[in-house]
Amino acid sequence: MYDSSDTILAVSSAAGAGRAIVRISGARTFEVCGRIFKGAVSQWGSGLFSGSVAIEDGFSVDGRLYVFVGPRSYTCEDVAELHVDTNPAVVEVLVGGLLGMGLRMAGPGEFTARSYLNGKIDLAQAEAVNEVVSSSNRYQLAAAEKLLGGQLSESAEAIRSAVMDCLSLIEAGLDFSGEDIEFITGQEVLARLCEIRKQLEDLLAGGIGYESVVDMPSVGVAGSPNAGKSSLVNTLLGEDRSIVSGERKTTRDVLTGVATLAHCRCVLFDCAGLIVEPAGVLDELAQEAAIEALRKSSVVVFCVDISKDDWGEDFAVRRMVDSGSVIMVATKSDLVCGDAAACRLAELEGLFGASFLPISVVGGRGIDVIREAIDGRLVKFSQQAKLPFSEDFSGFVALTARHRQAVSEAIEHLTEAVDQFAGDKLGAACEVTAMMLRAAYQCLSSIEQPGCVEIDEEILGRIFGSFCIGK
Repeated sequence: MYDSSDTILAVSSAAGAGRAIVRISGARTFEVCGRIFKGAVSQWGSGLFSGSVAIEDGFSVDGRLYVFVGPRSYTCEDVAELHVDTNPAVVEVLVGGLLGMGLRMAGPGEFTARSYLNGKIDLAQAEAVNEVVSSSNRYQLAAAEKLLGGQLSESAEAIRSAVMDCLSLIEAGLDFSGEDIEFITGQEVLARLCEIRKQLEDLLAGGIGYESVVDMPSVGVAGSPNAGKSSLVNTLLGEDRSIVSGERKTTRDVLTGVATLAHCRCVLFDCAGLIVEPAGVLDELAQEAAIEALRKSSVVVFCVDISKDDWGEDFAVRRMVDSGSVIMVATKSDLVCGDAAACRLAELEGLFGASFLPISVVGGRGIDVIREAIDGRLVKFSQQAKLPFSEDFSGFVALTARHRQAVSEAIEHLTEAVDQFAGDKLGAACEVTAMMLRAAYQCLSSIEQPGCVEIDEEILGRIFGSFCIGK
């Protein structure tokens, strides 16, 4: 998959960030840095150095060089980072010059792959690096940090040790089967097998699937036409995603955008205005798309224009929204002032039998409140759905699909061992039990991949292929 003898490089900074970071790792790192970096580097030791970076003959830019001497580096190899404040065109020339010196562009995740292959981190921790980089909310980041810290590896190691202890006693009994020596009784074997299986089942049941933290919850914004939905969506997103107009039925399709809240990010759906009697094919299609989007939303924000004279249409379309969590919002509250605003709000709440949050996107009134309300509903929804968007997240161990498969297969092997085992004395079942324990041990070892277990290049390719270049 990777040629570890090459010295690799990659631009590891975001495009258009203003500062470019060129990361280099391998045996020739210091050689090539010595050729292009001019600064007070008397000898190659870990540290930060200021100077200039030669882009091409006669042209240099100011830069900084971060040096990490192997094996005390991320990849366990000599690593350097060139930081230059310049434009992408100059960076492209710099990278081209380094390639001309015999360096190779790194593949996806190759820096982390080298860290894994050189024994700096185990496979579970390597996967966590990608999760840290791609985190979309604080819970996914917390899960990734736990995985990177080795929490899953520690749990798997403890269970694997129990498997090996039991296996050792069984095989000792098999080796001395012709003598009057009993290392472990049949009842003890069965008890240990059941206990190990329970530990694995608890690990699986208490584990958080990354899919549940990666997928962002959705929030649908609904209401009758011209209820102020698009204005609210644009305000929550901080950009003009939806067209805002005094004309009815401006929004025909379901528009989406990502909003950042206190505890997570969510997808906002700006839906077409709901109407009781669609007037044509376009209205019907827009209505169907809106209702389908709202049906799939974790939370629905239902907007009613508080300045309207008649809310009969709004009351009718409210019945079309089938959601267990609806936040009622009184929009355009800037158009109603003083005592009239309080009276109208009371009328609204009496008509709909629900509390309303008065907001105004013009003056910004209530926007922070609606953000907090959406965030709170999403946290509550996650708790009810047993998703990790809650403060109780700290007790869980993060599991990827590969981890869950390994644990599930280990449970199957132990179940087969229990089913095969019969009676209180050690007999023929012990050979089957030993074989199943070995298989379970292999499954658990694959989580972090110690040296005695082989993982082929195809698996490594799938794991590291999803990484960003330069990570």
